[in-house]
Parts: sequence; structure tokens; C-alpha cells
Amino acid sequence: MSDSRTRTSTRRPDAGRTVAVLGATGQQGGAVSAALLTAGWTVRAVVRDPGGSRARSLAAAGAEVVRGDLADPGSLRAAFAGVHGVFSVQPSSGQAGAGLSHDDEVRYGVAVADAAEDSGARHLVYSSMIAAGPVSTGVRHFDVKSRIEEHVRGLGMTTTVVRPATFMELLLTATDPGRGELTFLMRPDQAMQLVAVQDIGRVTAAVLGAPGQFGGRTVEIAGDALTGTEIADRLTRAARRPITYRRLPQALLDQDEVLARSVALVDDGRLAGRADLAGLRAAFPFLLRFDQWLAGPGRAPLLDALGGPPPAGPA
Repeated sequence: MSDSRTRTSTRRPDAGRTVAVLGATGQQGGAVSAALLTAGWTVRAVVRDPGGSRARSLAAAGAEVVRGDLADPGSLRAAFAGVHGVFSVQPSSGQAGAGLSHDDEVRYGVAVADAAEDSGARHLVYSSMIAAGPVSTGVRHFDVKSRIEEHVRGLGMTTTVVRPATFMELLLTATDPGRGELTFLMRPDQAMQLVAVQDIGRVTAAVLGAPGQFGGRTVEIAGDALTGTEIADRLTRAARRPITYRRLPQALLDQDEVLARSVALVDDGRLAGRADLAGLRAAFPFLLRFDQWLAGPGRAPLLDALGGPPPAGPA
């Protein structure tokens, strides 16, 4: 780890309002970029392919788009030169098709953190996940987040770890409108905390704007807590068609160790979420509840899941 006291600053005059955003063409990085631009920050979107369509869209929205490769620490240091802050998120090693190992994800998360410090950034925000912590979850692609968190906290710079709850967007991928069914991890009567991806961006922007308040902290992010049945009821009203809820079937859990362990983590509370919702709403009053999300930013993905507009009239 470099010594920040002897580091040569490479700041430019706009450094106080510039944030480098990793994963800017993805869900979280895209939400962070949008929130920062809205709040008046200069966004430096760090992407592998500056010529790609999503990168061009970021540039059109006002971001500065630069090349950076997680496997190339030199490119990260160059991308971070002169910035005030860095938002760090990596592809999940547990995501199908991600093409990286658990050790790869740790190496990339460490590389971003070290490059941020070496480049003279003042504030690093790392996006982890709700079940991370000092006690192993037994799910390797969850536990890699804990390993990155540990490294981040050892840096000689201001850092904040954000731990988003389960994405509201994920529930739509678990919904089958044709069968009228939502299938997920919790029991029908068991509450699980949820967050809109948009709000990860807005919380991150608020955190970067108040380093004295949020530096050195771990912030668990959630905007709502609902049971499986309550989620299905809200989907029924928004979709105007009956949708019921059931937990993932035991036969599937018997065949899939990761899903089985995830269900166990929901039951013990770690994956269900333990964030202080009242405290969060006091600090971040913009946090969306699930029905607000369905009527707002969730409307388009809901229509995609339905395959078109909902039928007229009540469900």
C-alpha cells in the first residue's frame, strides 16, 4: 500500500468535482454516473471500450469517457489521475457469463483501491453487498466482497463501503407473468429488504458530497422491506393481472448448493437485510419504496417483463 503522505499529487483544477466511475456502462455504475451528473459533479466514466454504444451514450449525457481495464493497473492509475473520488464496483464472479474467477474479482477490487490511493484520490466508495462481513457466508462470490472490503478499509485515504440490499430489478427477472408467479428466496410471510438501483447512485452521490459524515463508514442501503406475499400483491396491482408468490422449491435447492445457502442466509437475516430503514430514510429521504419504484423507474422494466402494457381495469 502506498504512503499517502509522500504521494505526489496529480490534481487538476476540476479535481474537487470529478469522480471516476467504474462499471459506468452497467447497472450500478450507470446509476452512479447519472446521479453524480444530476448533482453537478464531473463524471469520468472508466470503460474498457470508449467506442461502444453505451460509452457513447454516457458521453452524450455529459460524462468524460476514458479507457480503463481492471486487469491493467496502469490504465486505472491513468484514468484516476486528478480525480477527487472513485466509485468502485466489479463484475460478480457469481454471475453467469461474467468470465472471471473469485480470485479475479478480489484482484480487480484490490487493484482499483490501490490505483485510487496511488493516484491521489481523496475518497473511495466501494459497492459491496448486504451479506458481506467478517463472518463467512459460505457462498464464495459473496465472501469475495468481504475480502475486498477488508483491503479497502486498510487504505490511507477516506473510504466508504456501501452494501446494497437485493435489487428491486432482480424481482422482475424472477417473475413469470405467463404463469402469474413470482419465485424467490424468502418465505411468503418473511420480509426481505430491497433497493432500487437508481438509489444506489443517489446514495453514492450523497456520500461523496459529505466525506466528513460518511468517511470510514459502512452504509447498508435499502428502501423497503416486504414479504414475498406483499411483493406479489404490489406486482399484481401494477401489472393488473394476478401474481402469486412461492419460495424456490426444495427440489431445486437440493440440486443447487448456492441457492440453498442463499435461502439459509435469508432465514438467518444476513441476506434478508438488517438495515435501519428509518435512519436511512432520515439521511436519504429520496429512497424509493417498491410501489414507488414500480410506478417510476421500474415501469419500463415491468412492461418489458409483461411483454407490453398491462390490461385495462383491475387485476
